[in-house]
Amino acid sequence: TRRKARRRNVVIASGLAVVLAAGVAAYASTSLTDDSGKSNKSGKDEAVDQAAPTGAPKAADPCKAKPAPGSPATATWKKEPDMSVDTSAAYAMKLDTTCGGIGIKLDAKNAPHTVNSFKFLADKGFFDHTKCHRLTTSNIYVLQCGDPKGTGSGGPGYTLPDENLKSPSLKGDVYPAGTVAMANTGQPHTGGSQFFLVYQDSKLPPQYTPFGTIDAEGMKVLKKIAAAGESSGQGDGAPNATVVIDKATVTSS
Repeated sequence: TRRKARRRNVVIASGLAVVLAAGVAAYASTSLTDDSGKSNKSGKDEAVDQAAPTGAPKAADPCKAKPAPGSPATATWKKEPDMSVDTSAAYAMKLDTTCGGIGIKLDAKNAPHTVNSFKFLADKGFFDHTKCHRLTTSNIYVLQCGDPKGTGSGGPGYTLPDENLKSPSLKGDVYPAGTVAMANTGQPHTGGSQFFLVYQDSKLPPQYTPFGTIDAEGMKVLKKIAAAGESSGQGDGAPNATVVIDKATVTSS
């Protein structure tokens, strides 16, 4: 039903993701905080129901580059890093991935806490060697990244305040193609490190902090990843493309 689809859309962009492991769908019982094992019951059954595997044939992997040697970070922090970004400066994030480079213009003016956190985490190497673990190709159109565990259950140990939810870019509750926004648990102020990149206009409630815009070359890479599809055959699962962030950097000018 339309109502179920709407509820599913909220869960899809959530940090409480469905874990796809060994072909079995399992619900991630932890949130993006480091000390909370509580889950949103209203989203649990919906998420599991929508992610049941179908054994769909796997599309060819368009990403030929081998991941750089190394392992994802395991460090976490108890609190959000101290604010150090200059809200009047221009910040950019570069994701060097196995599928190509994705450049992102960051909005420090309207999402200072989020950009500050991403600079902190990037400087610590937190995103390096991490998989983009989730691709959604039905109803909403996003690639989700930023989890060192690669399951949808990982985070930095702290949460961030929601920001920029009244951005004029979110007209009609649509996150336009090229938007980069924070995933969360579905509750206010629960973003951590997971984020999603929108490759096609997606209708979502304005509760996911938009904090960046993907450049033209990055959109080509993102669409290549999306074109390869996802593994469940139901429009929400691990991408068929092998998307690993070899290195993430945040710079200012």
